[in-house]
Amino acid sequence: MRKMTLALAAVSMSVIGGAAFAEGDPGAGAKVFNKCKACHTIKEGGKHKVGPNLHNIVGRAAGVAEGYRYSKAMAKSGITWDEATLIAYLEKPRKYLKGTKMSFAGLKKLADRENVITYLKAPQ
Repeated sequence: MRKMTLALAAVSMSVIGGAAFAEGDPGAGAKVFNKCKACHTIKEGGKHKVGPNLHNIVGRAAGVAEGYRYSKAMAKSGITWDEATLIAYLEKPRKYLKGTKMSFAGLKKLADRENVITYLKAPQ
């Protein structure tokens, strides 16, 4: 009985804490990122476009890329871009953060979001 209780508690915590990130396919993520290239680059030292350079985005605080003018909402968000925040943001950016400048509607498929995050994490 105790093992079952501990197992249920672990499942509850994972559900409450958010979905676990499943590593995606960086090759598939590169294809998904083609939707993002018009506004973003991931090249180290690359210039900002309509959106900020996303090089080393995972683990970085939101709204801090030097030389990019963020919306007030993003600059004051206090978000750190980890897998969980990126999964949620990339699904529906404007719903996740009211006032963001990002006009992209989002990536509906969880696999697409996981793949693009894995691609963003890969050495470029």
